[in-house]
Amino acid sequence: MASGIDVASAAVDTFNDIKLSHKHRYVIYKRNADNTIIEVEQTADPSKTYDDFCAALPANECRYGIFDMEYSKSDADGIRQKIVFVVWAPDTAKIKDKMLTASSKDALKKQLIGISTEIQATDPSEIAYDYVLEKIQSISR
Repeated sequence: MASGIDVASAAVDTFNDIKLSHKHRYVIYKRNADNTIIEVEQTADPSKTYDDFCAALPANECRYGIFDMEYSKSDADGIRQKIVFVVWAPDTAKIKDKMLTASSKDALKKQLIGISTEIQATDPSEIAYDYVLEKIQSISR
């Protein structure tokens, strides 16, 4: 389902900064007030954590997020990195917000080449670190 919402070039540039140079730990995207463009709402420097990312997602509004996840499967494997795409549509968000988020997701995702894992979440348990890590590791096998 296409929504006709465009993706700002800065949104793609910020993603590429994460993918290519790990300039940011995460980026959060939102639709502008007219619901015509998906744009960068905030970025975080590499020292930020996954908990910081989760805390930055609003409780009652939808957002898209990219998180540069570092993890290790075992001490022998060393550190791995995966780019996680989060579609945040909390149960408490307005119906129109959730519908626009769902219908605009593919427009954004098509522009962000290099996403490893997609998480669709409606409550905090679905973005819990252990849940996301398990999903990443199951795909990485």
